[in-house]
Amino acid sequence: MSTIPKDEIPLLLLQTSVTNTTVIFIIILILLLLTAITAGAETAYFSLTAKDINYLKTREEQSARQAIKLLDQPKILLATILVANNFINIAIVITTNVLVSQFINPHLSPLLSFIIQVIVVTFLLVLFGEVLPKVYATQNNMRMALFSAPVIKIMSSLFSPVSRMLVSSTSYIEDRIGTRTSNLTNEDFENAIELTVGHTATREEVNIFKGILKFGNITVRQIMRTRLDVSGVRFEYTFPQVQKTVLDAGYSRMPVYDSNLDHIKGMIHTKDFLPHTEDDSFDWHTLIRPAYFVPEGKFIEDLLKEFQQKRIHFAIVVDEFGGTSGIVTLEDVMEEIIGDIKDEFDEDDVQFKKIDENTYVFEGKTLINDMCRVISETPETFEDVRGDSDSIAGLVLEIAGRFPAINETVSFQQFDFTVLELEKMRIKRIKLTVNPELEEFT
Repeated sequence: MSTIPKDEIPLLLLQTSVTNTTVIFIIILILLLLTAITAGAETAYFSLTAKDINYLKTREEQSARQAIKLLDQPKILLATILVANNFINIAIVITTNVLVSQFINPHLSPLLSFIIQVIVVTFLLVLFGEVLPKVYATQNNMRMALFSAPVIKIMSSLFSPVSRMLVSSTSYIEDRIGTRTSNLTNEDFENAIELTVGHTATREEVNIFKGILKFGNITVRQIMRTRLDVSGVRFEYTFPQVQKTVLDAGYSRMPVYDSNLDHIKGMIHTKDFLPHTEDDSFDWHTLIRPAYFVPEGKFIEDLLKEFQQKRIHFAIVVDEFGGTSGIVTLEDVMEEIIGDIKDEFDEDDVQFKKIDENTYVFEGKTLINDMCRVISETPETFEDVRGDSDSIAGLVLEIAGRFPAINETVSFQQFDFTVLELEKMRIKRIKLTVNPELEEFT
């Protein structure tokens, strides 16, 4: 059996001491990093707003999904962070005590040794376990939440029994002393709106109140017109081709793209064409304006502010890979509050049902012009009897000269109008029968 020379023993002891000190020092650094993560995570997660949480739900990375899963159980999350933080701090106190003891003269008094250790440990925990991580998390809560999600997820699994026991105990105490609070949901607020203003405001006004309530939580992805519904102008088109495309589409603003919609070159405004409509050789590319791009997860509340600041009405929506997902306009944003906006270029959805070749059922509010378009007649057909009315219900009143009863038929030339439904002295539904055999006599 080999023996170690006596002169090498002090060297080996020194090497062992250095190695142990290095290991303990590395352990302390790791523990300080963990306590910084847990402290920062506590501040980050519980400072996230509803808007931030909805934004996280639009992210596709693993850390975002983990963060949302943790936030689904906020009490468990808080208990996990607190338990983990206390375990880590205790471990730091123990390992720091071992490390500091190796560098303190054994002849020092125990009181002085204790004071030195307290100062060192307190400084480390306050600086790295409270101040720095919480200050950073306050200013970068979203980034900190995503960074800490994998670590907190692991801690949640490790300390799950203790965390759930603490939450159960807390819930039991809350039940016993009656301190449980109720969270108001959006449905509760909507019911409150119905109760408070529903009896004094119109249905449109109530819907505006509800639109305002939901406005801050709606993302661009929810209201955008998808890529399949986007009409654009190809970059290589000639000016006559561009004009024809714009006229066929009927839009005042359109994107310009090269090869496909993933390669947007800019935007064109049809009003810019007016001075050049007679010049087929005009280089329309000089009229291209820069396009404004927004991500799918952007909240329309923020988008509205940007539209106002930049004085633009149109944006290209892109996905996380930079591809075009669709478009969003100022009109789309405003419709989330005040409902559908129709202009003179929008085609109304005509409410009617075709029974057979000569019989139709229309809503009373349907415009006379729309009815004529459905039955292939010109609006001038009813010009002499329509008076000032624009709707079919008004036309029936003008023809009858009084308010007709349900199932009463009012005739004009080959057209028979039968009232099917009334509501509070308003004609809601009308059956129109066209008699072809009478056309040759009219």
